Amino acid sequence: MRGLPERIQLKTPDQITLMREAGLVVARALAAMRDAAAPGVSTADLDGVARGVLSEAGATPSFLGYHGYPAVICASVNDRVVHGIPSTGEKLREGDLVSIDFGAIVEGWHGDAAISVAIGEVAPDVAALSAACEKSMWDGLAVARSGARLTDISHAVETSIRGSGTYGIVAGYGGHGIGSEMHMAPHILNYGRPGKGPRLTPGMALAIEPMVTLGSRATEELDDGWTVVTTDGSWAAHWEHTVAILEDGPWVLTAEDGGRAELAARGIELSAAAA
Repeated sequence: MRGLPERIQLKTPDQITLMREAGLVVARALAAMRDAAAPGVSTADLDGVARGVLSEAGATPSFLGYHGYPAVICASVNDRVVHGIPSTGEKLREGDLVSIDFGAIVEGWHGDAAISVAIGEVAPDVAALSAACEKSMWDGLAVARSGARLTDISHAVETSIRGSGTYGIVAGYGGHGIGSEMHMAPHILNYGRPGKGPRLTPGMALAIEPMVTLGSRATEELDDGWTVVTTDGSWAAHWEHTVAILEDGPWVLTAEDGGRAELAARGIELSAAAA
């Protein structure tokens, strides 16, 4: 007997507005951490920056305590793909690439986003990797519109990455629904055929998050039970935004401008709610 599909949560306009408030906290924190990231700064220092932004905003962290996770951010350096635990002993070095993932809650509603930050001057292939990953995220967000199918996003992300170079698209991990919980249905792979899965409906909110490597797509989890690394030691990039699906267009809730600039470059108009 086949199991029933997971129910996807639909939000009201007021709930989407609260998610936007959470998304702006996430945007401010990620911007502050990007500014703070430099040689000699520890990943725990970045966690402290995020805690400060949360305190100022009166918001709650999404990650801290989630299944026992011990920090406010995930900080994944070089060959660490996702879920790296911040540490006072881990100092950033010139040429590193650190992926910072962060979530915040406002009145019970979540925002979630991630950026990859170059520390000083990185190798050209590393810079290209991060740029390809970020571009694929925006190309996926551009098709996250009412009436599309879920795997249209997956296909757009994969097509973008394939068009940028020979990269590994991390297997198994991907984006997710988000709302009153950080991780909700549906799961969104970063590869696959278009035209499959549930139809995107106004009120959905999705976190789109490609993870791309310079080598193999294969990963493994370290003994800490969290940190995911590439099995071949190749470096990885990770970018993420939360988007709301509205009747008249998307609204990227974790982007300061709502996604206006990047989506306009792709011929997509934002929902009027983003005005």
